[in-house]
Formats: sequence, structure tokens, C-alpha cells
Amino acid sequence: MAESPPKSALYGGQAVIEGVMIRGASDAVVAVRKPDGEIMVQPLPQSKLWLSRWRRILFLRGIAALAETLTLGMKALSVSANAALPQEEEGEDGEPAEEQTLGGLALGGMIAISLTLAILVFFIIPLVLSRGLESFGWNDWEANAGEGGIRILLFLGYLWLIGRMSDIQRLYGYHGAEHMAVHAHENGDPLTAEGLRLHPTAHSRCGTAFLLTVVLVSIVAFMFFPRDPLWIHFASRIVLIPVVAAVSYEIIRFNGRHADWWWVKVVAWPSLLLQNMTTKQPDDGQCEVAIASIQAAIALDNGETISTQTSVPSDPEPSSGASTVE
Repeated sequence: MAESPPKSALYGGQAVIEGVMIRGASDAVVAVRKPDGEIMVQPLPQSKLWLSRWRRILFLRGIAALAETLTLGMKALSVSANAALPQEEEGEDGEPAEEQTLGGLALGGMIAISLTLAILVFFIIPLVLSRGLESFGWNDWEANAGEGGIRILLFLGYLWLIGRMSDIQRLYGYHGAEHMAVHAHENGDPLTAEGLRLHPTAHSRCGTAFLLTVVLVSIVAFMFFPRDPLWIHFASRIVLIPVVAAVSYEIIRFNGRHADWWWVKVVAWPSLLLQNMTTKQPDDGQCEVAIASIQAAIALDNGETISTQTSVPSDPEPSSGASTVE
């Protein structure tokens, strides 16, 4: 059995289509349940850029981590989308058709589109909707606070809306399994379905917690900028996004490392509560996938080789509901 990596190693990841991606100290792994019931485990190559000194510089590491997360997330989604779908017919040479993955240009395009939509929905639309608040006699501070309130409502509405989709509900089960696997590893509990069920589906370093922190930090940051002229109002929202993201990352990182402190628990409580919207209790099959992913990530951090295919004697068809914890 492999020795665990140093305690300072922070594991985290994200849910993907019928799978879980886990990022370790230096390597990332995505595990996906294939239609035949087997779990495919695939390492994700890391750019040395994300492992350079940028990851050790205060605030700059937050921007680097965000860029890495977006890139890794898109790669993991590409791998999981191909693995979770039925295999294509054989190619002309009789060999199975090769899986298609996102090229660099396509990956960059998808990240750019995602960022643009996020900025439009959560930063520009609240700005536009709040422009009329001054006509009601609101001063700059009050109008900026109103803009922040609109941003919070849009964020919560977005989470509620996508959570109504059945495919997203399935994804939220994997999200919960990912958090429970990280909890189990951090607490030294067995990486089994039973060990995972000792822990909640919420985690202080969750991406949902990061997004909520971004929204709240942005409200504070934008309070200090005038709303007129319009170009300053608009430019401040765009230019400050990297600053807001960097500060939010440091807050999430601090909360994750000091989750046992009572006042950190108080500060992190809203984000943990919000994760009730973005996580669900996983079934045993989803737990197995999360376990395969984190075990592979730990093995790679220890310099070991990993198996890319795991046979699991369970029903290959995904369960329609999550297991219940008594």
C-alpha cells in the first residue's frame, strides 16, 4: 500500500460527466464510469507553468490556480464526455475509433466563451440593471450595494435553474462523492463507500464556495468606485475581476487549511449551506468512481504507476437515485 503524500498536499477537483477529476500535489486524474460498468482512470498532463513559482506567490497564485482549474476542467470534461458515451463503430482498418479530445485551440475557445458568458451574466448585467437606482435618490454606496444584491440573486437563480435538470442532478451526486472522498482522505478514514459516508457532501474548498466568495468580495471591492462617468463604472468591474478572484482564492485557501477554527466555521457556513444546491448524496457506484480518482492521484504523487482500467462487479447502468445515509 502506498504511503500517503505529505499532509500539506491539498486534494480537490470537480465532478464531470459520469466521473470525478481529482487534482493532487502535482498531477491530476479523471475517473469515469464507462457504459460497460468499468471505471476508466486517465492522468491529465500538467503544464509546468502551473507548477512554477507562480503557485507560491501570494495573490498571483490565485490567478494561476484559476487558469489551471479552467484548463483542467475543460480537459476533464472532454475525456469524460468521450468515455461515458457508447463507443463508436470501428474505423476503416478494423481498429476501434480513437477518442476525440479537445485540441489547444478548441480548449482555449471554450474557456474564452465560458469566461465571457460568466462576466456578462454576473458582472455586466447587474451593472446595467442597477443604472437606474440613482433615479430613486440612491447614492453611489447604496446603488453599488443594490448592484451587488442583483448579482447575488442572479447567482442563486442560476444555481437553482440548472439544478432542475436531471443530468445536472446526476452530476451533483458525483460532486458530493468528490467532496466526501477528499474529506475521508484528509481525516485518515478508509477510502471505501462506508468511509466516504462518514462525511458530508459539502467542503470548504468547493468551487461553489469560491464563486460565492467572488460574489461577496466583488460587492465590497466595487463599493469604493464611483458610478459616473459610465466608463469608470464599466471598466472597474472588468479590471478588478482578477483582483477579486485572487483575494477570493486566498480566503478559500485559508478557510480550507483552518477549517477547525470556530470563527472560520462561522465565515464558511454560508458557502457550506449553499452547497446543498450543488451536491447530492452519491450512490455506491459514484463513490467508487471518486475513490478510484483520488487513489490514483495519491499514487501518482508518490511516483507510482496506476491502472487505467478498473473492473467493478456492479450494474453498469447508473443508479437513478442516491443512497440514503441513516
